[in-house]
Amino acid sequence: MSTVKIIEDASSVSNDVGLYDELKATNDIRRIETALSSIGRLPKDFDVTLLISLLNHPSPNIRLLAVKNIGKAKNAELLTTISHYAKIETNTIARREAVSTLGRMRIAEAIPILIDFLKDNDAKIVLQAIRALLPFKANPDVAFALNELNQHPNEIIQSVLSKETTNKLRNGKDKTHAKSSDLLKNVLVSGDVRETIKEIPDESIHLTFTSPPYYNARDYSLYKSYENYLEFLVSIFKEVHRITKEGRFFVLNTSPVIIPRMSRSHSSKRYLIPFDIHPILTKIGWEFIEDIIWLKPDPSARNRNGGFFQHRKPLGYKANSVSEYVLVYRKQTDKLIDWNMNQYEQDIIEQSKVPGDYEKTNVWKIAPSNDKIHPATFPRELAARVIKFYSIKGDLVFDPFGGSGTVGQAAQILNRYFLLTEQENLYVERATELLSAQSLLNEFPLTVYGTEAFRELMKGQGQI
Repeated sequence: MSTVKIIEDASSVSNDVGLYDELKATNDIRRIETALSSIGRLPKDFDVTLLISLLNHPSPNIRLLAVKNIGKAKNAELLTTISHYAKIETNTIARREAVSTLGRMRIAEAIPILIDFLKDNDAKIVLQAIRALLPFKANPDVAFALNELNQHPNEIIQSVLSKETTNKLRNGKDKTHAKSSDLLKNVLVSGDVRETIKEIPDESIHLTFTSPPYYNARDYSLYKSYENYLEFLVSIFKEVHRITKEGRFFVLNTSPVIIPRMSRSHSSKRYLIPFDIHPILTKIGWEFIEDIIWLKPDPSARNRNGGFFQHRKPLGYKANSVSEYVLVYRKQTDKLIDWNMNQYEQDIIEQSKVPGDYEKTNVWKIAPSNDKIHPATFPRELAARVIKFYSIKGDLVFDPFGGSGTVGQAAQILNRYFLLTEQENLYVERATELLSAQSLLNEFPLTVYGTEAFRELMKGQGQI
């Protein structure tokens, strides 16, 4: 790294003798790092020359700590020194901190230097320069430079510019956000989801959690082709996006599926559904948040090791599948999660807090469930965790593939409302049986509609 031009007389420091002596007396990197990390708020008369001398140190972490502390001084006289350092520094994190230091000076003289950093090849440096320039966005040169970045190839830069340069409401209240229509509370619609979901008003759902039918893995889910199956899911998840409130969550439980081979002379086929559906969801407008692994006990897996267990020949190994994906998405918005929380009364937020211990990792160990009617139910514990983590008490939770009503049962127990759709009459009957048993004392007992009745109910219903 090239040498930074510094103020020479570091030995003249009088107000920081202890720190200076510590830095002067040792070449031990750990001791220097400890000394730099111990510096808190800088007094107005703090002499930063001993810190500037460390911008030449061979350790990138020490250079980072030095420039970070220099930034606390907000000393405009260091503009030339710090801008020169930012241009020659080779460590990305230290360079970003140097650009941040230039921004903290909040002086017009820094504008052309920061604009020059907008052309940097490192997206993190560009993002830091954008942040430093935003206080000056009324300046014509700054406005022009930021506007030029609208075509930047980096998607994070585009997202930040979209968020920071628009006049969208960030802190205000949306009186409808925490509410949902009474007509949709604790409702089960019997019919084809492709038809019934069209009747649900825009932005009326707080959370969707679902496990769609497997691709031709069960006799109740036959499709012409895998492409046709994905098109079906996309058509539903586009509608889910439409009916979801701003910034709220869509959680999808799915996994790879195996299509058994026709005979011993044919191979089985495996489809990686989660990976194929993900890029389509992001194009719809869902922002990816989490990948949670649902881990089942070993005995619950279908045994694929029989042949390999016998012959142990390479190339023939097949793993028993004991996991499924729980993919968490959020409807894209310029608003932060805090905005969503602030739409509720504080006492509701307090009542909705997750009590006791909780799973801190993205691996959830939950045993699968069985149902005498439905062949592929997911456990109520899985639904309960998703609902606890991604909704607020009193929210409306939707499952477009309602099955035997597991999501509805978990929602009721957790003081949320549910809206389910299901087309198989046998499963509708089972869900009705299970949900009715839970809802006897509920303010909104279970109501079951056919498609036409639901359509009539929704006539004239605009946004909630």
